[in-house]
Amino acid sequence: MSLAYLPSPSQGVWHLGPVPVRAFALCIITGVFVAVWLTGRRWAARGGNREDIADIAVWAVPFGLLGGRLYHVITDPELYFTAGQQPIRALYIWDGGLGIPGAVALGAVGAWIGCRRRGIQLADFADAAAPGLVLAQAIGRWGNYFNQELFGGPTSLPWKLLIDPAHRPADSPTVAFYHPTFLYESLWDLGVMALLLWLDRRYRPRRGRLFACYVLAYTAGRAWIEALRVDHANHFLGLRLNDCVSAALFAGALLYLHVTRRTASSGPGPDRLTGDMAKGAAGGDTPQSLQAADSPQDREPAVDGPEGESK
Repeated sequence: MSLAYLPSPSQGVWHLGPVPVRAFALCIITGVFVAVWLTGRRWAARGGNREDIADIAVWAVPFGLLGGRLYHVITDPELYFTAGQQPIRALYIWDGGLGIPGAVALGAVGAWIGCRRRGIQLADFADAAAPGLVLAQAIGRWGNYFNQELFGGPTSLPWKLLIDPAHRPADSPTVAFYHPTFLYESLWDLGVMALLLWLDRRYRPRRGRLFACYVLAYTAGRAWIEALRVDHANHFLGLRLNDCVSAALFAGALLYLHVTRRTASSGPGPDRLTGDMAKGAAGGDTPQSLQAADSPQDREPAVDGPEGESK
């Protein structure tokens, strides 16, 4: 047997006296802080106030956590509300179980409240937040690694993941190695972040269109990664429920890009994702050609990474 494999962590909880410190929670919290920081930088580069982002996050983050948990519980109610189960465990968010579609959906409601309080268009905020949001997802997925959950089927690939006997599927208790789907999704999310930063620099999509690109790219990856997983899931039309949700979101994002293509190309400010190139006198893009906009978010150049460099 090959010795090439990814070991599982020896523990996912540490104790500071009587206080448990859970790796899953640390990953989620780290992802939130990184997302707020990157979104703040991008918002400031568009002429906005970085304090706006902190104020919006106060609403978006708790709404997002609540939405993520509700999505998980609603789509898998038998884990908590059938005979022999403990309904109180539906509140144990630290044990894992956050559905990203629910987190994004209800988080958007919180963001809308925060945006209204600050007089900001939700679509403008969503475009600024999209790269940071998917980066937070990339970091948060490592919480599943520490919980030894949401892995894929058995595999002998060199990057196979060793799962302890206590966490293995009931139908394969003697199989030790599985697909590290947490790693696949984390790497995919990093790729989506890089794609969004490139699209923002190259085409400057606006009015929610960069966020729609995030939905397209993320759900495309989630579909094939979800197909590898062997954890419990309800099915609809023969597919895992999350695959059905991903397909619906992918179609919705594609429709949004199609419907808004004319508005984006005819309105003030550049949105070159539609093919309308803002050209300078020399035939190339110039800073002046990128500043014909109706809001601070449209007038300033996009930020490509934490230090403004391409990633």
